[in-house]
Amino acid sequence: MSSSTRGIGGTHRPVPGIALAALVAVLAGAAACAPSSQQGDAAAQGSATPSAVIDDPADFDLDALVAAAKKEGSLTVYDSSGDITKVAKAFTAKYGIKATGVKNKVGDTLEKMAREAQADNVTIDMTLYEDGPSLVGELLPQKVVHTWIPADLADTIPEANRSPLLVLQKANVWVYNPKLFPKGCPVDNVWDLVGPEWKGKVALQDPLGKPNIIEWFNQLSNGADQALRDAHETAHPGEELKTSQKTAAEEWVVRLAKNSPVLTSADDDVAAAVASPNQKQPRIGLVSNAKFRDVEEKNYSMRVCDTLKPWSGYLYPKYSAIATKTTHPNAAKLFTHFILTEEGISHEMGAGGIPGSTAVKQGAFSPDGLTDWKKELFTFDPKYLAKDFADTEAMQDLWRISHS
Repeated sequence: MSSSTRGIGGTHRPVPGIALAALVAVLAGAAACAPSSQQGDAAAQGSATPSAVIDDPADFDLDALVAAAKKEGSLTVYDSSGDITKVAKAFTAKYGIKATGVKNKVGDTLEKMAREAQADNVTIDMTLYEDGPSLVGELLPQKVVHTWIPADLADTIPEANRSPLLVLQKANVWVYNPKLFPKGCPVDNVWDLVGPEWKGKVALQDPLGKPNIIEWFNQLSNGADQALRDAHETAHPGEELKTSQKTAAEEWVVRLAKNSPVLTSADDDVAAAVASPNQKQPRIGLVSNAKFRDVEEKNYSMRVCDTLKPWSGYLYPKYSAIATKTTHPNAAKLFTHFILTEEGISHEMGAGGIPGSTAVKQGAFSPDGLTDWKKELFTFDPKYLAKDFADTEAMQDLWRISHS
């Protein structure tokens, strides 16, 4: 690799420990050394480099990266959370590099980044991205983006969080209105939610418009079959789970879809349907932990269903990915470095969250009723990302057919 393509940062080594299924899907994914030239590293444009690489620690120089990033002058980062504007502002204040944070739906970001890469006209320099299956199944293997891990922080990133690079886990949780149910959550098992007593009373975003719900369904199907069967036995002792589906998760999805759920286009509407001050209808809702801001700001009455088994909700990941053809590669790498530190990621944790780096503490805020995020919430397993991508359309069709 010549110095003109390599830039400051020299050699690199692949990240170990990539799960086989994900590796098969992303083997052709782009990789980069830091800093790099304007058109990205030769490694990032290669066809047989794993998606995540770490610079050789002996060659990594943070001061040189900062200097190179300042020469590029600016960058634009897309995220599905509005908190990205706060991160961008903090980055600019620290480094004097103009950063623009843009809130955008993950599906729109996927489409825009793919089109820009094809047209060689990149305006999105990097993304904090919440749809792991499409990242592993589309953006990485098509070389639209690549994953880069700074060598000086690599030891703080567990192997399971490296490919793709996980920067934060947030939560979608089942909630109820404690004013309507002062004795606690009215359900204690996820199978209760699909029963006749809760027909038309369960609110959530339309899964066809929120990718991480479909991914959750697939993750349950791939890794939680026995847990769901055990939960069914607890809810209905002595009653065998009867299903024509391949897994208990698919059966649960079918029953939920057929149970007339209240579907919305945004978590704001779900939170209002459950917890708004004048709400009289008894409902259970699935919302992001970020909606607990509404408890204070909008005087909502909302609490996590902490008795719900086997889980009170699920953790969903946010990944970092750099546009392979960005003209601001060093600024994007510096932003990646920033988001892996407490100084950077803290702006995304106002409503709580678990950072991808073990060097950063979990967000101080926790939704009312949620005491242990890791024990009470279902966690996505990155080894299933490639399968999740392959199964996405089938799961969408299962929901669509069952709900109609």
